[in-house]
Amino acid sequence: MKREFLKQDWFGPFIVTLLAIVIVGALKPSFLSPFNIQILLLAISVNALVAFSQMVIIAIGQMNLSVGAIGGLAAISFAGMMEIWGLPWPLAAVLSLGIGLFAGLTNGLLCAYTGISAFVITLATLSVFKGINLGITEAQPFYDVPEVVKWLGNATMVGPIPWLVVPFALSAIALWYLLFRLPLGRSVLAVGGNTHAAELSGISVPWIVVFAHSASGLLAALAGIMLVARLQLGQPSIGDDWLILSFAAPIIGGAILTGGRVSVGGTCCGVAIVAIITQVLVLFNIDPFLVQVVLGGLILWAVSVNRIREVREQRKAAAGAS
Repeated sequence: MKREFLKQDWFGPFIVTLLAIVIVGALKPSFLSPFNIQILLLAISVNALVAFSQMVIIAIGQMNLSVGAIGGLAAISFAGMMEIWGLPWPLAAVLSLGIGLFAGLTNGLLCAYTGISAFVITLATLSVFKGINLGITEAQPFYDVPEVVKWLGNATMVGPIPWLVVPFALSAIALWYLLFRLPLGRSVLAVGGNTHAAELSGISVPWIVVFAHSASGLLAALAGIMLVARLQLGQPSIGDDWLILSFAAPIIGGAILTGGRVSVGGTCCGVAIVAIITQVLVLFNIDPFLVQVVLGGLILWAVSVNRIREVREQRKAAAGAS
């Protein structure tokens, strides 16, 4: 039982996260100050939604290059509907989530029924969604964000724990329950594991692909809305730097790019590791642009580790069959 626990995908990233917190906290006590913890949790809360948005696509063995464009379009729609149309923020949030859902649905339908690679489809829609974003905003931010939205984006509920942790935690629990406790989630992982076998077992692969992309769009939109609240403005550049993060966190957390294997807990730890690295660079006055270099190295490392583990499992399975 103990050995099985150690083999969980999230266990390794969890230990790395704990060690990083202990080591950095010892070297820089200010890292564990309430203010810094609040900043760290705010970053994790938003970035986790970005990572979840990519994770559900990785689960079916595809990729979504338009995650940032969808999140950015939802973000400026949220801010624009409040500033230009004067809509109440809850209604603007619901409509913006609907935009994200529709964008994801469009990706899913195109991927499922055209036979074109998800890479090509989402690369094209990335340009479309970003173009709509810039057309609406004329590359200018929306500044008139209601005070209640600004408050929700930066206020704390208990100690240094911000309110933005709530949508992150609810999304994490919902995704875990969906993927590992419901038949729909098992179908998603089955399609990622072996599409042909999933079809033979009666699973509607096109429907699962449409569902996964729709969920991805919804999660990306939620991340965009949360970032508007955190930044206190609707910035057209929201989402431009999400792509590497969206892949890095799930892969560090144990996801396999070919599909069929993801970890919600591991992805959360991957997000935490990336956030800690970013904070460390700031605390030690290191060039923050090195974050991209570190993320690239982490992706290569995580993919290599996952590949080695996959090969070992295949050899064990082959040995057992013989």
